[in-house]
Amino acid sequence: MTGFDYNKLLDRAEGLIPKEITSDNRFKIPPPEVMVQGNKTFFVNFKAIADKCERDPEHMLKYLAHELATSGLIEGPQAVFTGKFSFNLMKGKLSDYIKEFVICAQCGKPDTKLLKEQRLLFMKCAACGAKHPMKQF
Repeated sequence: MTGFDYNKLLDRAEGLIPKEITSDNRFKIPPPEVMVQGNKTFFVNFKAIADKCERDPEHMLKYLAHELATSGLIEGPQAVFTGKFSFNLMKGKLSDYIKEFVICAQCGKPDTKLLKEQRLLFMKCAACGAKHPMKQF
């Protein structure tokens, strides 16, 4: 038996963990900036949101275009969709994307990466180590 007290060691270990890792508010996504002009919808801060989510903008664009049943393309920092889509609809679809492709289903943390193995897509969580297959669209 060593002279270490388990509770003291546990307290010390918890004290060494950075606060932003244990805080739930470190993952804040800004609301989408949506602008409709004619028959096109511009998602102005699209690239910034994709970067914040640490996801490939092309993957996010493909998901949103599929969910909105339209075509879309990336022009610089923004995405352009054919059709008129409201702020609330875009916010809802973005929220669905984040729940499905960013947040870990096991632990609820955003510390995930998308991995392609052969022809399948998996989400791997760096926080808990879980690995989940993802749906293809």
